[in-house]
Amino acid sequence: MNKTKAPRSNFRRLVKNWAVPFGCGFFFLFLLKFVFFFGYVPTASMEPTIREGTFIIGIRVFTELERGDVVVFKREGRLLVKRIAGVSGDIVHIASGEALTVLDGCYFMLGDYGEVSNDSRYLNNPFVSTEDIIAKIVKRHPSG
Repeated sequence: MNKTKAPRSNFRRLVKNWAVPFGCGFFFLFLLKFVFFFGYVPTASMEPTIREGTFIIGIRVFTELERGDVVVFKREGRLLVKRIAGVSGDIVHIASGEALTVLDGCYFMLGDYGEVSNDSRYLNNPFVSTEDIIAKIVKRHPSG
């Protein structure tokens, strides 16, 4: 009878020893996937607000986004960091003389360093939908 209990006892001990590390790891992965965003800004398009080479932290869970918020969004297979310059219903004027009305559920994005920023002014579709926004930036830390 002792021989049948020994394997079961070893299994319970093994599960008990590994449950906390696996649980903590799963919780950490959950936070990374659904709550926090960690990234790196490789270009100067958001200077002076976010310098080239800055590490950023964003939150994936946000309520309403406002004009002036800095966000991470996906566009053409890339992640971009820009500032919301126009929200639904805003009329934005582009240097070419064109005036655009921001569509419902969309945003018009600009980089803070406009001369080098690949932003809504130069995109085929100038508007970024709410579904394409990954995170709202909450913290930045310059590297080096």
